[in-house]
Amino acid sequence: MKVAVLDDYANVSQSITDWSRLQNADITVYNDTLPDEQNVVERLGSFDVVCLMRERTPFPASVINALPNLKLIVTTGPRNLSIDLAAASARNIPVCGTESRKTTTSELAVLLMLSLSRNLIPEATAMKTRGWQTGLGRDVHGLSLGLIGLGKIGAQMALLGKAFGMEAHAWSPNLKAAQCDELEVAFQRSLPELMAVSDVVSVHMVLSERTRGLVDQAAFEAMREKAIFINTSRGPIADEAALLDGLHNGRPWKAGLDVYGEEPLPLDHPLRCEPLIESGRLLLSPHLGYVTEQAWQVFYSQTVDAIEAWQQGSPIRVLNPGLE
Repeated sequence: MKVAVLDDYANVSQSITDWSRLQNADITVYNDTLPDEQNVVERLGSFDVVCLMRERTPFPASVINALPNLKLIVTTGPRNLSIDLAAASARNIPVCGTESRKTTTSELAVLLMLSLSRNLIPEATAMKTRGWQTGLGRDVHGLSLGLIGLGKIGAQMALLGKAFGMEAHAWSPNLKAAQCDELEVAFQRSLPELMAVSDVVSVHMVLSERTRGLVDQAAFEAMREKAIFINTSRGPIADEAALLDGLHNGRPWKAGLDVYGEEPLPLDHPLRCEPLIESGRLLLSPHLGYVTEQAWQVFYSQTVDAIEAWQQGSPIRVLNPGLE
């Protein structure tokens, strides 16, 4: 059985759990993300099992149907919107998922918020160059936290923000006032209204055609003076060009991004070349929202569990209907 483990950027998949449980398994680990479907198909043509790390490598029907030996797909996490489940089902290929930890992304969003608020990166850089204090940070206590989305992660952010003494507000296209009332979060009726009352805005929505480009130029223009924008959800939810224009115009004042329209972010991407990074007004991280030791232990140990169960004829955590 040939097993491919994709997109293991940090090269930790084999050390974080015991893959020797798998019988007669020839495991190949890839640490890079390929640029197009043809490269993916050429690489994976001989594999029986493909293990995906979240949505780093999309698996549409065109890829699934071009892999003649493919018999099982395992994705980390309980869902993966980049896999064509219907195409997998049509070929009788189970797609199995894993559980995930629920706190990693909200913790990172708070880290970005605090780092930007306290001017941490420029101050730490000054220390590296034998400098000392370069300016003033800002407390988050007493500020308002605006949440675009109030699902599981958004609700965690509301609790964390209130623990810091922030007032939480929320909006999303389907959000109801009653949901906000349950969490003691102020309900806002539109995105511009949310932007206008928030000192920090954090995105926590699923990417879909409805949410693609949701945070646009008008939304950024509605932001408060000295407001911070955080996106740890999916890059295309915010218009990157509009965000850069907004930063140059002072709305938002600062931004922290963990997700991008293209990942890994190309070396020549305008965001990487932005002088605002040096000034500390733009903080970029390489999609670390779910990248923790504890999360990886869950992801990869349950990936091995899924392959082992499939070998024994009883697939677990099957995501495609009809193949449970």
